[in-house]
Parts: sequence; structure tokens; C-alpha cells
Amino acid sequence: MKKSFLAAGALMLAAVGTSVAPLAAQAQNIAVVNGKPVPKARVDAIITQVEKQAKARNQPLPPDLERLVRDKVVTDEILSQEAERRGLSTSAEFKQQMELARQGILIGLLSNDIDKKAVVSDADLQKEYDKLKAQASGTEYKVRHILVEKEDEAKAILAQLKGGGKFEDLAKKNSKDPGSAEKGGELDFAAAGSYVPEFSQAMVKLKKGETTTEPVKSQFGWHIIKLDDTREAQFPPLADVKPQLQQRLAQQKAVSLRDDLRAKAKTDYKFTN
Repeated sequence: MKKSFLAAGALMLAAVGTSVAPLAAQAQNIAVVNGKPVPKARVDAIITQVEKQAKARNQPLPPDLERLVRDKVVTDEILSQEAERRGLSTSAEFKQQMELARQGILIGLLSNDIDKKAVVSDADLQKEYDKLKAQASGTEYKVRHILVEKEDEAKAILAQLKGGGKFEDLAKKNSKDPGSAEKGGELDFAAAGSYVPEFSQAMVKLKKGETTTEPVKSQFGWHIIKLDDTREAQFPPLADVKPQLQQRLAQQKAVSLRDDLRAKAKTDYKFTN
């Protein structure tokens, strides 16, 4: 009696084992197309990629994303099987495109690997910050200007200024510069190098409150310039520009690695840059 009970139990376990194995395999596949399983991993990979792209672009995901991806994956399997049946997988074009795809994937993986290992230290950040801050040092100028097309117009406006006319009012009425006319000709603080040479050369000769005594010609027309104020160049604190500096230095390291690999490679090709 005991023997027959144990035997029956063994048979039941065997039956369960044979039924569980196919179920586990099915869980890893979303379909079988012409006898070939379509793995769920394909769906998961595409969904992950779509989610990353949507997050980067701040776009919502479609509510039926998984169904759409499953439909695509199974359809792609059907179409690729048909392409293979027609012998397209042995064509020269297929092999050429596969090689390009292989290189693209490998380069992408290498780029990700470089990004992970291109650690930017606090010392590197501080050094880069100090260098950029030093380059940005100097004087910034806050000016107003009136831009007109002809020299005679500029001289007429200068005469009105000498007669007591307000610079701001004359700028609003006459200036052809759409960015500053409505603000009475006012421009934001900027370094001398931000302007065309003729403009900056006349500007730096002025003292606070002074206006150019003669019209200044540039490629844009004729200017009358008034200097409102000057200050030492402003530069944002490190905390405000840290993300941009980290990205900048990581890119520099990636470029340096690429150049180093090209320099060490044994090739007869001459790079143009």
C-alpha cells in the first residue's frame, strides 16, 4: 500500500515537472511564429528605449505602449522570416548594412563605457572654472544707442540732444534697432568684444554719462552712443555652472581618447581633422 502511494506521488511530481517547464519557456516568449519563439526580451528592450527617449524629450508615453510594441515585434519577426525565405540575408547589401549597424552599436557601447569612466574630479572642475572666469574678466559696458540709416539723420538727432532732447525719447522715436528702441535704446551690460569694432572703439572712449559727439558708422548704419555705466565682468558661481562644466570636461576627455586611439592605430589613412 505504502509503495503504491509513493509511486503515485512520484508520477504526479513528474507530471507537474513536465507541465511547468513549457510554462516557464512560454513566459519568456510572447509568441511563436512558424515554429520560432519570439522572446519577450525584445519587447522589454524596445519599451526601455522608448521610455528613455520620452523622458529626455519630456513627452508622455502612449497608454497602450506594450501592446503596440508586441504587435511590432511579432510583425517584424514575420517580415524578417519572409526576407530570409527569399534569400535576402545572404545579399551583399544586407552584409554591408549589418557591418555598419555592428560598428554603430559598438561605438555607442564604447561611448557609454567612456562616459561611465570619464570621472570629472572637483579639482578638474575648479581648474576649468578658474580658467573660464579669468578669460571673462575685464570691464562690461551698459550703453544706449540710437541706430539710423543715414548720417544726416544721426546728425539731426545729435542736434536735438544738444538742444536738450532726452536720449530715451529720441531712441524710441527714431532708432531702427528693434531690440532696444522700445527700451529707450538701452542695451544690457556686455564686454566691448560683444559689439562690432567701430561701435566698441567709440564706446570705450566715453565716460559715464557721455554721448558720442559724432555719428558712428558700422555695417548696420549710423549710431549715436551714450555710456550709462561700467562694471567688472560678472561670472556665475561654480555651483550654477557645474553641470555644464562637467559635460564640457567629459566631452573633452572623450575627444582626447578618440584622438589618442587614432594616433596609435596602424593605418595609412591621413585624417583631415
